[in-house]
Amino acid sequence: MTRSLKKGPYVDEKLMKKVGARKPGSDAIKTWARASQIAPEFVGFTFLVHTGNKFDEVLVTEDMVGHRLGEFAPTTRFVRHGGKMQKEIEQQKKAAEIATAQAAKATSATAAKK
Repeated sequence: MTRSLKKGPYVDEKLMKKVGARKPGSDAIKTWARASQIAPEFVGFTFLVHTGNKFDEVLVTEDMVGHRLGEFAPTTRFVRHGGKMQKEIEQQKKAAEIATAQAAKATSATAAKK
């Protein structure tokens, strides 16, 4: 859903103040304003956008103007798909680790006897 044209784009006021006080390429600007739209004045700045538990670094380019800051800092992380094949692969890896651990233990035991 787009914002009304009579209202104009939403850009956080505190964020605009921070951008106005700094020069592009300087240290990153920390922000929690994920809903703030990227204005043309932001180009060249680096933002640290809050994702819920950490801050993701976002370098603003011209292509990003008009989008929201939160679009470039995902809040969820893809782990992997499961399934039968994945379980079999994991079991093979575990079996290989156990075998190498047992082999190492056996060699250390024989070395200790000598």
